[in-house]
Amino acid sequence: MDLELRTQGDVKVIKLRGRLSLGGAVDQLRATFEDLLAAGDHSVILDLSEVPMVDSSGIGLLVKSLTSFKQRGGSLKLLSPSKFALQSFKLVGLLNLFQIYDNLPAAVASF
Repeated sequence: MDLELRTQGDVKVIKLRGRLSLGGAVDQLRATFEDLLAAGDHSVILDLSEVPMVDSSGIGLLVKSLTSFKQRGGSLKLLSPSKFALQSFKLVGLLNLFQIYDNLPAAVASF
């Protein structure tokens, strides 16, 4: 998995490419989230447009991280999840936990 972190105003945008699954991909994203929280960055958009698959460990990390960001007054929002990623969230009944956006300007403006 490839991870690109950039800043848009006061919001951190993480673009992922590849599968978000158990192992290195989840570990890399977890470390990025921990770094952001430690730095005081609590408003995060996760771009999933190039993520063809999210497994249960990836979903677990996203739910846990959403809670961590919300506890600090921020949020974790999803941008353009792939069809399969959306189906994964629906399957486990967690789709309604996340705010999902189709374009970056709208996602950034939502903060």
